Amino acid sequence: MNTKNIAFAIMMGALGNVLFLISYLTGQIAQGIALDLSLIGVFIAGFYGGPITGLAAGLIAGIIPGVMFGPLGNGGALGLIGLPIGKALTGLTTGLIAKALKLQQRKHQSLITAPATLLAYIPEGVFTYAYFSLLLPLFMGGMLPMAVIFTILLKAMGEVIVMSVIMAALIGNTGFKDFVNAHFRVTIPKEK
Repeated sequence: MNTKNIAFAIMMGALGNVLFLISYLTGQIAQGIALDLSLIGVFIAGFYGGPITGLAAGLIAGIIPGVMFGPLGNGGALGLIGLPIGKALTGLTTGLIAKALKLQQRKHQSLITAPATLLAYIPEGVFTYAYFSLLLPLFMGGMLPMAVIFTILLKAMGEVIVMSVIMAALIGNTGFKDFVNAHFRVTIPKEK
């Protein structure tokens, strides 16, 4: 991964953390359950930067959610580890899907982006289920009721549906595309 991709992953991870904080502070649904739009930065990183950039952005974007739902929430230290891993899975999967579909080279990219965004969340969804039903009880003791786990997963799917529409709009926007693609263009210095 070159320095441009590292910088892009850091920026998108930071964007994810800021989006999480805004949605966390304004969108509390219940104690320990809040809206989380941090994956927008992760999806952007994966679609434009590829699997490794998406993975790195996901790890970074999971830091503040990991703190809020981990040590400051009910998840303890496990939350600080589990949330970044889940978001990293989404970033990796997004990059792999974008690469497999050759998304940047297609016409009508936004039509493909919405379902690709939904598909990219599946590994994190499976991980989230395993985290709440297996890992959290194993390390923290006590089982969460299945109704709570399904509420968390349904909330996450609702968020991903909203984010898939946002991603389709962003990827279909020429100005946004030119802005992000300019980040990855290699410029050759002129000779003096």
